[in-house]
Amino acid sequence: MKLIYSYLLYITGFLALTTLLNFIIGYEFLTGPLIILTLVFLAIGIRGHAFFKGFSFTVLILASVAASLFYPVLFIQWGTFELKDLIVPLLQLIMFGMGTAMHLKDFVGVIKMPKAVGIGIVCQFTIMPLVGTSIAYAFGFPPEIAAGIILVGASPSGLASNVMSYIAKANLALSVTLTACATLLAPLMTPLLMELLAGEFVPIDFWAMVWSITKIVILPIIAGLIFNHFFHGKAKWLDKSMPLVSMAGIAFIITIITAAGRDSILAIGLALVAAAIIHNSLGYLLGYWACRLFRLPEQDCRTIALEVGMQNGGLASGIALEMGKVATVGLAPAIFGPWMNISGSSLATWWREKSIKSEKGN
Repeated sequence: MKLIYSYLLYITGFLALTTLLNFIIGYEFLTGPLIILTLVFLAIGIRGHAFFKGFSFTVLILASVAASLFYPVLFIQWGTFELKDLIVPLLQLIMFGMGTAMHLKDFVGVIKMPKAVGIGIVCQFTIMPLVGTSIAYAFGFPPEIAAGIILVGASPSGLASNVMSYIAKANLALSVTLTACATLLAPLMTPLLMELLAGEFVPIDFWAMVWSITKIVILPIIAGLIFNHFFHGKAKWLDKSMPLVSMAGIAFIITIITAAGRDSILAIGLALVAAAIIHNSLGYLLGYWACRLFRLPEQDCRTIALEVGMQNGGLASGIALEMGKVATVGLAPAIFGPWMNISGSSLATWWREKSIKSEKGN
């Protein structure tokens, strides 16, 4: 580990101890800044460690969430401008970036791997929506919070699952194909599932949701595909910058939603965290063993498990905003998103090590 990262971790430890002492003494006005600084230094410091480097972005998101919880006014409105109006444009920019990273050949996998793709898509749009609905009933959440959990389950997978598949040494081609296909099916499947499963919690306007997903996801991705087709290799700066822009955009979206729903989070935050852990874990577990049941190769089982367990929380946030319920329906995506990154990174890293041992043993 480079020396600078070691110093940053020492500073993190000092800040953590200071935060604890501050909590014991009771200087409440220092609590927020100390927690935020501790998380920021931790996020930068662990980038020097090969194993923990993948968690840096998640820790930064946690720092952003802490900032929005302690100082919500800063992330709700600037002058007369409401920051929630940035959510959809940011999502469109992220989806455009996703399109520039895709090729039409990504969809050829449907022909090359029809069984795995078919099983993956079915698992994607059955396991998570049904598990989400079961959790919403079991926890007895308020209607709009419950609808948000179902919305996360009814959303397609996102680019994060592709990264995790790469780390896990899974079938990356299958992962990209499943993400592309699930995303294109989202304008139909997500509104349909919401109408069937969440209709009793909140009113669902099917066609309005179809249009919302189309303008947030499909049109920007098509624009990105066209851009990639004509300018592939001619805009290397875009290839390098879009992942950073996407990460910053996701962090900012989560911060805005957290600030808007601060009171609800403080009231039921722990229950939502528990729901996120259960929902996400069952997605990995049921996705993996469903594939084992159909005798798919181990790599494909891992891939589909990650695709099923990791949903596109950003899209769910955008839909919640379009519904006019970002402070309630949007809470589940804001909390589920960071957890999915933590669990996905952990599972992918564990699988990667297991795969190496297995290969050495053969």
